[in-house]
Amino acid sequence: MTQWANLVGYQVVWFAAVCGAGRGWTWPALVTMALFAAWQLAVSSQRAADVRLVSIAILLGVVLDGALNAGGVLRYAASAATLPPGGAPLWIIALWVAFALTFNHSLRWLAGKPLLCLALGAIGGPLAYMAAARLGAASFAVPAWHGLLWLALGWALACALLGNLAGIWRGHEGRARSVAS
Repeated sequence: MTQWANLVGYQVVWFAAVCGAGRGWTWPALVTMALFAAWQLAVSSQRAADVRLVSIAILLGVVLDGALNAGGVLRYAASAATLPPGGAPLWIIALWVAFALTFNHSLRWLAGKPLLCLALGAIGGPLAYMAAARLGAASFAVPAWHGLLWLALGWALACALLGNLAGIWRGHEGRARSVAS
């Protein structure tokens, strides 16, 4: 049941972030992400691994979305006040945090399956951005197919990295708990 709750929680964060961004608001993303993260970390048996994944995901979000923004591939619905120095809006970073919190839970089945992680990123990433664009949260500043290719590449690599790290860190945490018992 917690896997389903994790998946639903992530989707709530996604809709709040994207719909809020489409209206020029950052707060829905930050509030729903904070509530989701607090709940997920409170019930997680993989808390340390989750926190590490969140840290890596924030870095990936700043680099990937910042590069897409700075490179003129995407334009995000965000005021200048919500664009940190990396160029990735806070509502996008909130999504990266929530996404990272799925790898040890609703996306746990991806562990040890790097090709599936690559495929999920290459297909799911661009689809999510296309949906966000339709809801007014982002727009392609280049021909859409060009932006989608960059998104597919970036998200394939990001998902593969997060999936691999989740499996490694989850394994270390499980072994540490069994040694302590």
